[in-house]
Amino acid sequence: MDCNRRHLLCGLGGLAVGGAVAGLVAPALAAPQAAPAPGERFAQVGGEFGWQPHKLNADECAPVAYEGYWHKGYACGYGAFYGIIGMMGEKFGAPYNQFPFTMLEANKGGISDWGTICGALYGAAAAFALFWGRRERTPMVNELFRWYETTALPIYNPGDAATGFKGALPTGVSDSVLCHISVSKWCYENKIEASSKQRSERCGRLTADVCRKAIEIMNAKIEQGKNYKGTFPIRKAVAGCGECHMTKGNEANWSKGVMDCTPCHSGGKAVADKFKDHP
Repeated sequence: MDCNRRHLLCGLGGLAVGGAVAGLVAPALAAPQAAPAPGERFAQVGGEFGWQPHKLNADECAPVAYEGYWHKGYACGYGAFYGIIGMMGEKFGAPYNQFPFTMLEANKGGISDWGTICGALYGAAAAFALFWGRRERTPMVNELFRWYETTALPIYNPGDAATGFKGALPTGVSDSVLCHISVSKWCYENKIEASSKQRSERCGRLTADVCRKAIEIMNAKIEQGKNYKGTFPIRKAVAGCGECHMTKGNEANWSKGVMDCTPCHSGGKAVADKFKDHP
């Protein structure tokens, strides 16, 4: 019997055996599950927000977040989340090391390059949400997001370990948590193309910065428990605009959200009507 024929028969035999085994196993796997009882549909193993948080060393985790940003191009959301939960997994094992981390890759470029929320911020907020419900988590998110709006970033510098661009990078205050504004403003002010290695490096370093700040907040929350309160005040524009546009019962109560209003509603040249008589 020639070699090719022997391989073919062996392959068919393997398929036959595999099919027989599948025939024995498949019915059990395909058996329909009973419908959940009333009130149990959304029940979750371990309870809601049931994971136990652990303190981490922010300085140790920041370089990991930076490395995660560059890992296979998974970017900011992946890097920030892994810098927190992945590091818990490396130190404490299950359940932290069992998370499907690659789902955070969807946050690249403000969620699949749509330029919405900065992916690093989402990664950190998602990490908070593994441990704390909305009432306790909101002050943590507020602190992180307001810090991001008002801080000149990036701060982190990987030195010789830099992946995209070595050396100092210019810093800038974004005044916004949106990827589109954060990136575009930095690029415009420094005359750096959005598709450049410098811009990618900026976002990688910013990912490390967000991870570091998020861990500082998380550590403070673990220490203070329900007494945790952030230190960054609500932005002046939000407070002022909110008097009319975010006040229950007001006829102009049309707005929802607490991000800084000015980047999109300042009336400046950057937000003028560019669809009319452009440029």
